[in-house]
Amino acid sequence: MPRHPLPLAEAAAAAAHAGLLALALLLLLLRGARALAARCASCLKPPRRRDGALHDAAAAASASTAGAWYRAALACCGYALLVQLAALAYEVASTRPHVAPDALLLPAVQALAWAALLALALQARAGGWGRFPVLVRVWWIVAFALSLAIAYDDSRRLINSTDSDNTDYTHMVANFASLPALGFLCLVGLIGSSGVELEFSDDDSSVHDPLLLGGAQRRDAEEEPGCLRVTPYGDAGILSLATLSWLSPLLSVGAKRPLELADIPLLAHKDRSKFCYKAMSSHYERQRAECPGKDPSLAWAILKSFWREAAINGAFAAANTVVSYVGPYLISYFVDYLSGKIAFPHEGYILASVFFVSKLIETLTARQWYLGVDVMGIHVKSGLTAMVYRKGLRLSNASKQSHTSGEIVNYMAVDVQRVGDYAWYFHDIWMLPLQIVLALAILYKNVGIATLSTLLATTLSIAASVPVAKLQEHYQDKLMAAKDERMRKTSECLKSMRILKLQAWEDRYRLMLEEMRNVECRWLKWALYSQAAVTFVFWSSPIFVAVITFGTCILLGGELTAGGVLSALATFRILQEPLRNFPDLISMIAQTRVSLDRLSHFLQQEELPDDATISVPQGSTDKAIDIKDASFSWNPSGSTPTLSDVHLSVVRGMRVAVCGVIGSGKSSLLSSILGEIPKLCGQVRISGTAAYVPQTAWIQSGNIEENVLFGTPMDRPRYKRVLEACSLKKDLQLLQYGDQTVIGDRGINLSGGQKQRVQLARALYQDADIYLLDDPFSAVDAHTGSDLFKDYILSALASKTVVYVTHQVEFLPAADLILVLKDGRITQAGKYDDLLQAGTDFNALVSAHNEAIETMDLFDDSDGDVTPSVPNKRLIPSVSNIDNLKNKVSENGKSSNTRGIKDKKKSEERKKKRTVQEEERERGRVSLNVYMSYMGEAYKGTLIPLIVLAQTMFQVLQIASNWWMAWANPQTEGDAPKTDNVVLLVVYMCLAFGSSLFVFVRSLLVATFGLAAAQKLFIKMLRCVFRAPMSFFDTTPAGRILNRVSVDQSVVDLDIAFRLGGFASTTIQLLGIVAVMSKVTWQVLFLIVPMAMGCMWMQRYYIASSRELTRILSVQKSPVIHLFSESIAGAATIRGFGQEKRFMKRNLYLLDCFSRPLFSSLAAIEWLCLRMELLSTFVFAFCMAILVSFPPGTIEPSMAGLAVTYGLNLNARMSRWILSFCKLENRIISVERIYQYCKIPSEAPLIIENCRPLPSWPENGNIELIDLKVRYKDDLPFVLHGVSCIFPGGKKIGIVGRTGSGKSTLIQALFRLIEPSGGKIIIDDVDVSAIGLHDLRSRLSIIPQDPTLFEGTIRMNLDPLEERPDHEIWEALEKCQLGEVIRSKEEKLDSPVLENGDNWSVGQRQLIALGRALLKRAKILVLDEATASVDTATDNLIQKIIRSEFKDCTVCTIAHRIPTVIDSDLVLVLSDGKITEFDTPQRLLEDKSSMFMQLVSEYSTRSSCI
Repeated sequence: MPRHPLPLAEAAAAAAHAGLLALALLLLLLRGARALAARCASCLKPPRRRDGALHDAAAAASASTAGAWYRAALACCGYALLVQLAALAYEVASTRPHVAPDALLLPAVQALAWAALLALALQARAGGWGRFPVLVRVWWIVAFALSLAIAYDDSRRLINSTDSDNTDYTHMVANFASLPALGFLCLVGLIGSSGVELEFSDDDSSVHDPLLLGGAQRRDAEEEPGCLRVTPYGDAGILSLATLSWLSPLLSVGAKRPLELADIPLLAHKDRSKFCYKAMSSHYERQRAECPGKDPSLAWAILKSFWREAAINGAFAAANTVVSYVGPYLISYFVDYLSGKIAFPHEGYILASVFFVSKLIETLTARQWYLGVDVMGIHVKSGLTAMVYRKGLRLSNASKQSHTSGEIVNYMAVDVQRVGDYAWYFHDIWMLPLQIVLALAILYKNVGIATLSTLLATTLSIAASVPVAKLQEHYQDKLMAAKDERMRKTSECLKSMRILKLQAWEDRYRLMLEEMRNVECRWLKWALYSQAAVTFVFWSSPIFVAVITFGTCILLGGELTAGGVLSALATFRILQEPLRNFPDLISMIAQTRVSLDRLSHFLQQEELPDDATISVPQGSTDKAIDIKDASFSWNPSGSTPTLSDVHLSVVRGMRVAVCGVIGSGKSSLLSSILGEIPKLCGQVRISGTAAYVPQTAWIQSGNIEENVLFGTPMDRPRYKRVLEACSLKKDLQLLQYGDQTVIGDRGINLSGGQKQRVQLARALYQDADIYLLDDPFSAVDAHTGSDLFKDYILSALASKTVVYVTHQVEFLPAADLILVLKDGRITQAGKYDDLLQAGTDFNALVSAHNEAIETMDLFDDSDGDVTPSVPNKRLIPSVSNIDNLKNKVSENGKSSNTRGIKDKKKSEERKKKRTVQEEERERGRVSLNVYMSYMGEAYKGTLIPLIVLAQTMFQVLQIASNWWMAWANPQTEGDAPKTDNVVLLVVYMCLAFGSSLFVFVRSLLVATFGLAAAQKLFIKMLRCVFRAPMSFFDTTPAGRILNRVSVDQSVVDLDIAFRLGGFASTTIQLLGIVAVMSKVTWQVLFLIVPMAMGCMWMQRYYIASSRELTRILSVQKSPVIHLFSESIAGAATIRGFGQEKRFMKRNLYLLDCFSRPLFSSLAAIEWLCLRMELLSTFVFAFCMAILVSFPPGTIEPSMAGLAVTYGLNLNARMSRWILSFCKLENRIISVERIYQYCKIPSEAPLIIENCRPLPSWPENGNIELIDLKVRYKDDLPFVLHGVSCIFPGGKKIGIVGRTGSGKSTLIQALFRLIEPSGGKIIIDDVDVSAIGLHDLRSRLSIIPQDPTLFEGTIRMNLDPLEERPDHEIWEALEKCQLGEVIRSKEEKLDSPVLENGDNWSVGQRQLIALGRALLKRAKILVLDEATASVDTATDNLIQKIIRSEFKDCTVCTIAHRIPTVIDSDLVLVLSDGKITEFDTPQRLLEDKSSMFMQLVSEYSTRSSCI
């Protein structure tokens, strides 16, 4: 058989394989030579036994495992080798005895090549390589490309050749047989991962772990435990950066198992929050310093900080823009070539090559540009968030009044996000003119002078957006204001949920939030519908421009050709994108301006002055505190100062007590020493460090140990001494996890006394010089208070300077100096005895205290003849019964203590440290039910088919309009047109504007659907949260809930519906492009199908990591928000301890924890898009190669040009299709997270219709407890153990006991904040568990331990349900001694109440709570430490009011002050959750060994003991 020379493609393949084989051999020789040289050098050095031992141990401990990915690649290499060996054997056998060298060359070279590749692939496992070598990967890609070329050449010769002898069928069959395997290997080569993993035994982890870290990485690992490496992004090579292959290791891990935060690499130093914050802050402050009279520009500071990044991104954007116009420019030449007008040899192949290279450059530059703006956005957001946080810590009181914590959280959650997102639009400002200039140049080539009309039409389109921009800005302002208001009220409700439930007000406040949401929705609706109109206008703009251009060209007598029209249409298609994005740009500029103005206004707010206090070196003076001629005011513009004429000199080591009636300025005096209150005049000098304990406890989320240490290193002996001094040891023994017990949000799962003692421990552990204590003993019982005063103030702080505010007169004699305040002035100052002799205000305070003590003495001296009228005698235990009960309690106490110690040991064995309960996070794929449920939320999903139909009609009409223009115009100059010019334009306008109309319909439908679904989800989530049991709020930080109602809800409001619509539209557009290309060149389907399969595989590979990254991202957002709200609430404490820097560092750390998954998530999107676009670019190149290979006249040029016009968009549409689905899945996680909160287990029903009590219930107020057992969780021990007793109706019941004895738990069970685990509570013959919660709680009244006020007015705080007329409110205010105070204010009942009631003293807040109870007039009143924060005189007054106003009511009083309960009809003494004693005070005092007697004795004698 005669032999012919090898075809060009086969010869090229043989040469390429031979060259790569030679390169592999050369590298192998070089590697051997280097190993030999290293061995020789090691022989000249002494052995390093330690390193060798480590290496051997690590080697012994490791083993490599190969996954299915590696095995498939190995099988493909082996298969290719076998195919080539079979071809070689067949050639040898068929050509004997005359063997033709040309016939054997290709299979022989390829067999050697595949043998080498198989050996290298096997080496990957032996060497434990996680990625195949670059040479192997490039070799696979080249082999696949050459195989495609040979297949194409063979196919063409097979179709066109008349001489079958010219075709070598052996080579053809071998090539086609190996093509699928080579395609898979090409995919492996692009991805790079080998699927080989090294496994280390657990025993030797300590050996090999340090070897993985360099010095810088070790430092990073120490800073952020749980992660061992820095992202390779900063140090990656050019090829790795271009292909984004530096991210492949992370995606490889994510494909095998769900990612965790520890899997995500640390950010490089230049990408961290600290670096970004310092850069932005320094530029911002430099402006302030250089131009003191001018407000600094935040935008300029951002630009100055990141201009280099912006410039690099701009270079990529410019290159991308220029190459994107190469295709439209060349289309006319391509159509001319297909029409037979060949300008030069090989013109078709050169045109196809230019098309391919330009698309390749466009793809690579686009990915670098987009990743660059993403990284810049992260930098801006990190820096701005840190600046807002730092400002929040330094806000003055006046500034804080105008910026609530909810607003500040909104600045961070919404405004900072928006400014960061503007990085995407930053370059569009100058790119739009560049795109218009390039488009006009191409159009001038095609339509000549008619280009001027294009410019005019484009200018009109852009000018039309100006009023739209103003409208958008107006709607954005209103929308943000409404969102701020809702978030502020939501934050307040979450913080005050306990009081809302106790007062049965939750429905009222929920409706208030729903009304606020309705206002927000109204503005949201206008914004979205106006956006739908804008979408119609700007989809119509390119059509409008095209019609004007073509119409002008025809009117001027110009001749349109198919090539010119297609070139113009491709240009309009590219121009359509920036024109369509122009409204977004205008809208984004408007939104960003609003956000920048809001942030700038906030950052320019007044801070606490640095010179509020003067710090004096300790050695230079013996005075710790020195205040001279000073006046202070919380409201500097007010007429009356809060404190006036303050003169105070405190020598180091003194104990200073501050006393006075409520509202006299005691807490303000401490604030003046801290520099918290604005100073009007005078001087404050401080010598030494300070520690501050506020009156309202501020506790951080975390465990007790972290709260005590407060950032100070652990010193175990000092730590134990501190716990002892603060009487915390017994509490820690009772807690399941000791000092590792996690405290809930704001310390909500600790009693008031425990919170106060944790605060005291925190202050003592800091070992400061000056201690400022604001009424620290009000929340603890008498015994604990006495111990605290002796062990804490008199012993632990014996050598320190102590200033303590107190209402307990018995703690005053031990003070070296007593300050008596009245109306903001120090009216008296001196020692205890001196002040007593002086009389006046101090004498009145002491007299009130003495009256209370005398009351107890009267009971103590009584002869016991007084027998209370108690209907049930079993409730009045005799003395002997009390003794028996005490013995039982003692035994039970011992057993419970023993059991507690055993439980503690078990818990320590189980887990040394209990961590904060992690936020809920789904794993794996987002369930299809989430999508279906979301689509069914609005109108039961009926709009979805209409949206799809509208989008389909748009795509069909758009393709029809382009086909019409390509078909109706002449193919080349000189050809006759197929229709009249008027018909041409009219039909085009009808088709084109019809498509725009369907876009408008689709936008309206999507907006309508999104609004309805978002509102329904919000209402459902809000109602579930408000109906959640109190235990949910105890264990869930408020920041976690706020994250869902702000960030996640915003995504649902503005994003998800449009993502869903976008995915549908992109899918339909992609199908349209494939249909047009397949109609012209059906061969492209051979690549489209495997390409689609490859895309789907890569999408699944990517989404496994991306989904988890998004979930981690959502979880990591909550701690940032929580720290914000927590720090702003405790800013005074943080500043008092001088801990701003530590909290700032913590904020930066949390921001980095958030930025790590964000950066990886954004990079993963670009990783996927790059590979999608590369695949579609190769398909486009294949289509071009087929078109230029056809002989002229085989295919209609206009149709081929139309295919190329659509093919130019294939890569963008393909990547956008996959990307839109991935982004949809990432965004739908917000719906998933909202659905989590729609499934919170609910409390019992608010109302049970068939079990409603009578309107007059309860009539008598009898409370019967029957074997009541209560515990907080099913897996926790009981807090109340079988409590049984009766509280007779109309009687006053005092409930006393040590801290942690179960007093507050009993009250919570009464209000059913905790459902009993056993037993019953019966009120007037009605089992409270059988009726609705609202019916129960609305008939009971409570004055809680922590008085809670809501932002608003006095009237709204007293009567939020608006049920009482003004005269009744005034009557209640008069009775609770606030009438005069309120009348002195201009606004009277409309006097403002700021967030948390900060403009009212704690005592005044408590009196307002009493006013609520007076208005409610319930038959049962509970006082839970209600008078702990008021002075003794006010306490006595409150007790008189309660005795007179609630004389026919059952009053249950929990109190640590014995005089408060001494005149009760019955006293219940609790210990360790059991009743120790229950009898009249007289009988209990008769028994000198009773526990109540011990409490009375401790209270009445502790002053003398001290």
